[in-house]
Amino acid sequence: MNIVAPRQLPLPLRLDDEATFANFLAAAQNHQLLEHLAVADGPLNRFIWLWGSKGAGLTHLLQALCHQNEDRGLRSVYIPLAAHQEFLPRILENLDSVDLVCLDDLDQVAGLADWETALFNLYNQLAESGTRLIASARQAPARTQWLLPDLTSRLQAGLVFQLHTLSDDDKLLALQLRARGRGFELPSEVASYLLLRNQRDMTSLFTVLQKLDELALEKKRRITIPLLKEII
Repeated sequence: MNIVAPRQLPLPLRLDDEATFANFLAAAQNHQLLEHLAVADGPLNRFIWLWGSKGAGLTHLLQALCHQNEDRGLRSVYIPLAAHQEFLPRILENLDSVDLVCLDDLDQVAGLADWETALFNLYNQLAESGTRLIASARQAPARTQWLLPDLTSRLQAGLVFQLHTLSDDDKLLALQLRARGRGFELPSEVASYLLLRNQRDMTSLFTVLQKLDELALEKKRRITIPLLKEII
């Protein structure tokens, strides 16, 4: 699915079709966060900074917001700043005509003067147009070192939420929810084996789950622990 974005964007940035709210399981501590994300209107929701550890689901959440906006007939832009070396800071120009801008891994451009200038200009443009800006990072804004003091003050002025990681029980539920989204049932014993024998962040777990699904289809076999062992 292509992102609805201004024509000058140099890259065909794409959303993951599976990154939706339908298969996003949030930790209990994040219910207030989801309530704020659901409210598009109001100055308090114009800029939100989300932070959390690798695999907490930040990328999934940002892309789910873009999918939700598209479903409502609104325009969104998702930009993964972890890949900032693949494009120029001008990718942040002229985005005030859209309804939502999501900047993933925002802290990856901290300390880069050209990117900070572009980000400062973007923030001011979106504040004037009323476009919503939601960013993700690995740490809170107060712990991110920026070169521009004015940019620092702006980024620290928004709402800040930590995206908490899931408990082991919730991770099992998340795996089964993702499996249903792919059209198959993941037995509890297989999900538990995967969680015990693999890296525990959700990104790694979902990657193995996708490989398991593809292998089952290729070999026309049921989802079982022996089949999972062929992968891990």
